[in-house]
Amino acid sequence: MLENYSLKIAPFNQERVIRVYLPKSYEQSNQQYPVVYMHDGKNVFRDEDAVGGKSLELEHYLDENSIDLIVVGIDAPDTFEDRADQYCPWKNGEYCRTYFGDERDIGGKGKEYVSFIVEELKPSIDKKYRTQVDQTTMAGISLGGLISTYAACRYPSIFSKAAGLSTGFWRNQDEIEALLKTTDFSANKGIYLDCGTYETNDEKINAEFLKSNLRIKSILQDTVPNFIFKIIDGGEHDYHYFQKRVPDLVEFILHGSLKTTAQS
Repeated sequence: MLENYSLKIAPFNQERVIRVYLPKSYEQSNQQYPVVYMHDGKNVFRDEDAVGGKSLELEHYLDENSIDLIVVGIDAPDTFEDRADQYCPWKNGEYCRTYFGDERDIGGKGKEYVSFIVEELKPSIDKKYRTQVDQTTMAGISLGGLISTYAACRYPSIFSKAAGLSTGFWRNQDEIEALLKTTDFSANKGIYLDCGTYETNDEKINAEFLKSNLRIKSILQDTVPNFIFKIIDGGEHDYHYFQKRVPDLVEFILHGSLKTTAQS
């Protein structure tokens, strides 16, 4: 069951749709549920709502498998520039300009976006629904994975797990690496990241995209108690490929493991 409502994000003076998935058992029980906050909310649950017409189909998967999990999908801003501004904690860095050729002056509002989730959205969700307040994950795709990783660093007592599919670390590569190296992950219950080998149609960019993720892996594999990294052979930067990773994503959120064997 999906409940949608509009909420103002004060730092950006924008109204944003919040989509809340409640499990099939919610109305028939008094139990509390773990929660995952996900970005690009239009593309989380249903194809009919999705930008581009393809979603993760998460509502169907959770219903079909009777999974007890609350999912909060936060719609993305309408423009690419606003999305990058809010999903990137810092402005485009040197790595982005050098290896990906993007000279645009975008990014840098991710701190305010995460603060909104922590200070406004999460308290309202915990008040309205029966949540396990200490079992909270943040997950996203591409830049959604970047901001999720950032949130796990800045708020380790709130987001016990984080997950990123095909994460675009490269926009803030040097900055996120510096943050990861100084973060205490002792209380973290797990981070899952993956990356496809065919993220774009440019072989050089594909190599740099994977290299970017492998640099993050080299930092986290020795500092996060339960770190999982998976290379998706032939995986493209496309929701048809992201949707296939839903079983692994849900398994990680609930149990800190994958349904399939991870590759390193």
